[in-house]
Amino acid sequence: MPPPPPDAPRPPKRVEPVPGTPFAVVHLDVPAVTSGPAVGSLIAGVVSILVSFLVICFGVGGAQLGGAWAAGAFTVPGALAGAAAIVAGLLARRQIRRAAPPPAVRFTGRGLATAGISCGGVGLVLSLLGLGLALLVQLA
Repeated sequence: MPPPPPDAPRPPKRVEPVPGTPFAVVHLDVPAVTSGPAVGSLIAGVVSILVSFLVICFGVGGAQLGGAWAAGAFTVPGALAGAAAIVAGLLARRQIRRAAPPPAVRFTGRGLATAGISCGGVGLVLSLLGLGLALLVQLA
């Protein structure tokens, strides 16, 4: 297996000579990093949507076999994943928005955080609607 390609050396952002010495302080440019909570928010949001489809399928498809119990059981993780996606997305947006001094790490991923909040909200609403639909089908 060949070694990974070397990254192009980044030029220093700023060089400040130290008076009275032959040395200098070098300030390096730190590349931006994708926010971990933003990625986690998107993953939790997509999982929430997928689990909400299970809620709907068990609620409607298994109406004669007591599908409302299965739908209710799957509603809990679907709603928790949706709520977790919303919270993680909001925390990621705060982390990305926060200004950091130059030597600190900057975070990116605002679009991922927004998509995670949206998917989490949709998954949460679909899970609750699926549970309501399952209960209506079960009672009818």
